[in-house]
Amino acid sequence: MMAVTKRHPGRVCVVVLGDVGRSPRMCYHAQSLASRGHPVDVVGYMRKDAEKLAVARSATLYPLWQVPGWISGCPGPLVYLLKALWQAVVLFIFLMTLPHFSSLLMQNPPGVPAMPQDLAKNWGVVAEPLHDRPAARFHPIPPEETHELFVRLGKIYQAFSTTVPDRTAFTERHADGSVALFDDRPGLLVSGTSWTEDEDFSVLLHALQEYESSREEGGHDLPRLVCVITGRGPLKEFYCQLMERKHWNHVEVLTPWLEEDDYPRLLASADLGVSLHTSSSGLDLLTVPPPVSTASADLGVSLHTSSSGLDLLTVPPPVSTASADLGVSLHTSSSGLDLPMKVVDMFGAGLPVCAFDFKCLSELVEHGENGFVFNSASQLAEQLIAWFRGFPHSQQMAALRRRFKQRIGEFRSQGWEANWERHARHLFDEV
Repeated sequence: MMAVTKRHPGRVCVVVLGDVGRSPRMCYHAQSLASRGHPVDVVGYMRKDAEKLAVARSATLYPLWQVPGWISGCPGPLVYLLKALWQAVVLFIFLMTLPHFSSLLMQNPPGVPAMPQDLAKNWGVVAEPLHDRPAARFHPIPPEETHELFVRLGKIYQAFSTTVPDRTAFTERHADGSVALFDDRPGLLVSGTSWTEDEDFSVLLHALQEYESSREEGGHDLPRLVCVITGRGPLKEFYCQLMERKHWNHVEVLTPWLEEDDYPRLLASADLGVSLHTSSSGLDLLTVPPPVSTASADLGVSLHTSSSGLDLLTVPPPVSTASADLGVSLHTSSSGLDLPMKVVDMFGAGLPVCAFDFKCLSELVEHGENGFVFNSASQLAEQLIAWFRGFPHSQQMAALRRRFKQRIGEFRSQGWEANWERHARHLFDEV
């Protein structure tokens, strides 16, 4: 009788030619592999606190050497050449010295098309797409959790606080312990950003200005808006000074730094989630501070643009937007080949979306069915004003809300893990 040797899952190397902390999609892949018994090594650029990332608990992290500062001082074209050479050499060294692996999963570097049709037409490569689905962290949160977050934030930011104990500007805990949202509460807008040149706030700021003007000109059925923009980065001070000059009476902007666990709760409790990311290469992976649950949100917003249209957009670790009413995506694509991961996250949290229109967007967002599409800041402002008019009990939008909820529920029926198990696992098990 022959002994049957049990086959162990092979080692997988996951390469991220970018910030691992801002590449949730690749982190999800690594975690899915690890949960199925594969030893996983993650190679990429990492911040000093990378060990706090969730993926660090299931994979071994190998920080790539940063590009030397002197390269940035070279003439434009030479910078890109030297950077590419540096990355190639460093990556070669790492791959040659890592433990032997049976599979390599790599985030496409800038300049390499990522869509199956483009690969087939221009490169002769037949590829099977793995359409993104929301990670498990994108789910609704109960009002009690929203209230606890707002109480903590209220100790630091007046926009969340009141003078009444156990009451915030948005929520109140009753004598029986239950929590309810106020009917006359402000609308809550949330954005996670790295404050870099890749993120253009102009579309959102113009829309907010139009909202402010509409409220000033007699739109008393529009709520006051609180906009919370989280994250750290080099241009934070610049944008803070720009926003301070606005002197809005009905829109307030806060720029706190939140712990990873609180960011998802904030999104889950928001009325609007915002991601303002642009990509000159169009191939990068955007992640806003760890995805969040926007279960109490009424509007989620992603402002992501891409000159090539081949990038993959993602936000901070997933968030539950189950209590939200609408999400906005300003992700644009000149090629029309990519779909924003931010929208996937919003749908996972049950949040309808206002999305910037481009060629293939209808594969994800259907106008009037699970969200809206727009082509300008003015159209976005009009949709925000219409959606929030009479907030939070707009009879005009009641039928649309029901339709959006049904269609998004169908999308949410299969999450990241079930989708990965069905379409990706066999590719690694067969190696």
